[in-house]
Amino acid sequence: MGAGRAALDRCGLFQQLNNSERDALFMRARTRTYAADETIFLMGSPGDDMVAVVSGTIRISVPSADGKEITLAILGPGDICGEIALLDGKERTADANATTECSVVVLERRDVLAFLAKHPDAWAKLITVLCGRMRTVDHQMAEFAMASLPVRLAKALLRLAVPESRSADGGASECIHLTQRELGNAIGATRESVNKHLRAWQRKGLVRIADRLVVITDRASLEILGETEG
Repeated sequence: MGAGRAALDRCGLFQQLNNSERDALFMRARTRTYAADETIFLMGSPGDDMVAVVSGTIRISVPSADGKEITLAILGPGDICGEIALLDGKERTADANATTECSVVVLERRDVLAFLAKHPDAWAKLITVLCGRMRTVDHQMAEFAMASLPVRLAKALLRLAVPESRSADGGASECIHLTQRELGNAIGATRESVNKHLRAWQRKGLVRIADRLVVITDRASLEILGETEG
């Protein structure tokens, strides 16, 4: 549970809880593993637990009106999903699937509610964090909607990238485990348009393209593209 506790400690949702509150909450957690491509939960299913990633990656997605899958996020170690349904008890708002083999820590809704009943002050702390996250998402969505395709693509790559294996110099490469069609669905663009920009960026050394994979090779330049290109 050591790695699982570390993953929960990194979760922004719990950052305002003090150490004793975290101890009381995290002692209720359990660990679980998923194989690559295994479903963790489906949109519309009961929201009775929250998942924190210890290792591996999880894809969060929703179906579009034309039946395509829109990837909202790729979660890596320390990231969480299912926290909204965990607190309000309503159905899931997206699908979650293991992109790779992964290990997670699970907090059940009944255990979290029991914790909050004994620590009522923690409610306000969790709500403050959630409101802050919602404000950030609203701001990002507004910026994203008005951005040009290159900006949307650069922002999506940076948002969806997760650390992978260590390189010879000790650094970790950042990878996006999506096809170019899936990237297009995520930003409202065609596969051909995504391919055009990725190939241009590959020639400049910003990314490396592989099968169902994009590797970020120059994050700083990609961040500049995401902020300045119109």
